[in-house]
Amino acid sequence: MKMYKIEFKSSARKEFARLPKKIRDKVVEGLRVLATNPFSDLLKIKKLRGTDCLFRFRVGDYRVVYEVCEHVLVVVVIKIGHRKDIYRKL
Repeated sequence: MKMYKIEFKSSARKEFARLPKKIRDKVVEGLRVLATNPFSDLLKIKKLRGTDCLFRFRVGDYRVVYEVCEHVLVVVVIKIGHRKDIYRKL
C-alpha cells in the first residue's frame, strides 16, 4: 500500500498551532487517514468547486483544505480554519 507524505504550507502550520487542542487532535487523526488514502470516504471529503485539485474535510466547525500531488505521493495542507473564514482567501 502506498503512503502519502503530509506537508504543510507555512501559513497552514501556524493555523494548525492556533487550533484548540481537541480540534488539533482530530485534525491529526484525519491527516493519518489522508496519508493512506487522500480520497477516503471515512472523512467525507469534498472537492472544492472552481478548483482543479483542492479538497477539504470537516472537523466540527473547522475545515482542512489540501491539495494532492499524486505523481510524487504528497498531500499539501493549504489552509486550516473555521468554516466562516476558510473559503475567503483561497
